[in-house]
Amino acid sequence: LVIANLYAGMSYGWWQHKHSRHHAKPNTLGADGDIDAGALVFSTANLTRERTGLAGWFAQRQGWLFFPLLLLEGLNLHVTGVRRLVQRRPVKRRAIEISFLSLRLGGYLAVVLWFLPFGVALAFLGVQLGLFGVYMGASFAPNHKGMPIVPASLKIGFLHRQVLLSRNVSGGRVVETFMGGLNHQIEHHLFPSMPSPALRAAAPVVREFCAERGITYTETTLGHSYAIVVRYLNEVGLASRDPFQCPLVAQRLAA
Repeated sequence: LVIANLYAGMSYGWWQHKHSRHHAKPNTLGADGDIDAGALVFSTANLTRERTGLAGWFAQRQGWLFFPLLLLEGLNLHVTGVRRLVQRRPVKRRAIEISFLSLRLGGYLAVVLWFLPFGVALAFLGVQLGLFGVYMGASFAPNHKGMPIVPASLKIGFLHRQVLLSRNVSGGRVVETFMGGLNHQIEHHLFPSMPSPALRAAAPVVREFCAERGITYTETTLGHSYAIVVRYLNEVGLASRDPFQCPLVAQRLAA
């Protein structure tokens, strides 16, 4: 609560609920909220209607627009957390969350407006929120975007689900520091409570374990992962055939 609400200005309860759903069934239609259709289309399978007009124009170019759109993600994270807390859905420690979040967001805004001229304050807030959103998105996007997206009806075990639908990012300590350990995404999904420093040590063991059992273990560079994300989003936006569906998914869907 202190780190999420008081430091980052995000609702811990909302984030925990969202992230727990994602960990249980990553890249699964109807179960992983991270791939629900919104401003971006991650799969044509969960679209309720065809996107036309301005929405269609945006969807066809959503890969190229993805990183510029992240400039708004910081604001979105704050707003979504606040919205979650004021809704009637059950939230543990709601009063504490609201108090911490109000102090963080209200206090921060008051300090900025008090010490800076109004125009400069707005510019400062815009830059800060923009950088926050880009950093968060750039850290999380390489892990699953462009990996197979599966229907909720697909029967797949825990090991295959977590390994086949996740992607690691190579690059050593520099990338690990930048991504906060999320570059070891496969290990993070297999052992979600494992401290980040231990994920690096676990990676060779998991890689060898998967190789011995013929389970595809995906790892690429940070730059290549971003290229995959952009290409994938453009492909989906154009309603093209998903080139990232793994043989396991195709085989089980056909069965």
